[in-house]
Amino acid sequence: MEWLNTLLFDADSIAHIVILYSFVIALGTLLGKCKVAGISLGVAFILFVGIIAGHFGLTGNLKIVNFIQDFGLILFVYSIGMQVGPSFFSYFKEGGLRMNRLAFELVVLNIAVAIVTYFMLFDRTDPDSFPMLVGVLSGAVTNTPGLGAAEEALSQIGYRGGDIAAGYACAYPLAVLGVIMVPLIVKLVCKIDFKKEDDQLTQAEQQAELHHKPHVQDIRLDAPILDGKTLLELRQILNRDFICSRVKHGDEVITPHKDTILHTGDILRIVSSEDDAEAVGMLLGSSCECDWEKEGAGSKEPMVSRRIVVTRSDINGKTLGQLQLGSAYDVTITRVVRSGTELLAQAGLVLQIGDRLIVVGHKSAVQALASRVGNEMKRLDTPNIATMFIGILLGIVLGSIPIRIPGIPTPMKLGLAGGPLVVAILIARFGYKIGLVTYSKASANNMVREIGISLFLASVGIKSGANFVETLMSGGITYLVAGLLITVIPVFVISLVARVRYKMNYFNIIGIIAGANTNPPALAYGNAQTDHDAPAVSYSTVYPLTMFLRILTAQLLVIIGSSLF
Repeated sequence: MEWLNTLLFDADSIAHIVILYSFVIALGTLLGKCKVAGISLGVAFILFVGIIAGHFGLTGNLKIVNFIQDFGLILFVYSIGMQVGPSFFSYFKEGGLRMNRLAFELVVLNIAVAIVTYFMLFDRTDPDSFPMLVGVLSGAVTNTPGLGAAEEALSQIGYRGGDIAAGYACAYPLAVLGVIMVPLIVKLVCKIDFKKEDDQLTQAEQQAELHHKPHVQDIRLDAPILDGKTLLELRQILNRDFICSRVKHGDEVITPHKDTILHTGDILRIVSSEDDAEAVGMLLGSSCECDWEKEGAGSKEPMVSRRIVVTRSDINGKTLGQLQLGSAYDVTITRVVRSGTELLAQAGLVLQIGDRLIVVGHKSAVQALASRVGNEMKRLDTPNIATMFIGILLGIVLGSIPIRIPGIPTPMKLGLAGGPLVVAILIARFGYKIGLVTYSKASANNMVREIGISLFLASVGIKSGANFVETLMSGGITYLVAGLLITVIPVFVISLVARVRYKMNYFNIIGIIAGANTNPPALAYGNAQTDHDAPAVSYSTVYPLTMFLRILTAQLLVIIGSSLF
């Protein structure tokens, strides 16, 4: 039976570690699906299963567990950055300043509550009490880099007291639960309806996309003043951006170009933005219906409309105006579909791998264009692993760069979480400019994200579980209560302010709270409640600033506390 004993209890055995993680993640995921009063914790339950496993001696080699924890966190934040990167900067302009202000206020409130709990609950005659408070604070805001920064600052001042990670371990589990439960209490207090919040996000997205979302209509050219004008002159007269994909002149259907002369009675297939559609229709003539397939069936080569997928890397990052695909192949590109969203095919639109072009033209011309842009679906099934690991490499380098601040003994760093997140956002938005293909299917990105958060939570639970009960029995209740107060009070206050004063969407609030607490499980919970990216975008909007503040304030508290307390 020695093989079984090695498999179950040998901490240095790779097989044991794999089995341990598989058991914790599988059981935690299954239990996380169970609902109590309509509420489930999702992947966050993996943390608690890990604590139980660690308590009963099911642990692994600490170096390996630490590696898996950090690597899981890197995968999680990198996939989040890739998800929100394309829309991150536009979203930041619209509401990011307010979100970051709320996150900053939450950080200040956390520290204020921590100081109050120190005077109310801790034994101030114990020299270890204030350093332990810093550990509790890091656990209460689920910020492992802050804990590491505090430990480094303590070593700088020669601290030889208790392990502040014990306070972190006590506060962390309830902090994860608290950041999920408090918004649910706010939901009840403010009588929030999830469906209405979802609808609000849908309407906001539709309104934001109104200028870019294409509208297709058939118009009979009625205005006498426009008779004999070319298509280019028509655009100049109307001063509106639109595309004419087909023209029916008598019995003939053609694909027009800028010099095509139009006549009264011609029927035009017009594609414009939603907000320009009504004006363009009124200025050109009257709305009508035309069966283009039937009308073009009699010509020598029929007109077709096809969706062509961009799969060639040399197209990635170039604008439609630069490529001149329409004039080169005598076709009209009317719309571009990206991640399920239709965009008007304007000259300045930058094409990316995975874009679908809606093309109108003669069959042979459309086929020639398809060969030019690729249109090979199998290429999209292959993930761009090189880009992913280039991003992770650059992110770790960025996160390791020390940022020195006068008066602080240890330099600040974005760390293994902040660095990859920032780089992923930048690559997702601007990677095409340096030839990086960032396309990945949503299912592939979700898989990486879920694997990352599962590995991270399992690792934290396994490490915390070994000493969790012992810490609770030796003064840990104080740490637990203090951590709960530090978590709950600021989250409740900021959530109410965001909702009542600023009328923010509930899912945005969850993202802000999760990001301000650097709490991936809370973000995973928020993502599970809606199909929109609002929680992830809000999370990423406040995360970089919050991460910096958490690391900075942890060191400041250690330095100030060592002299005052």
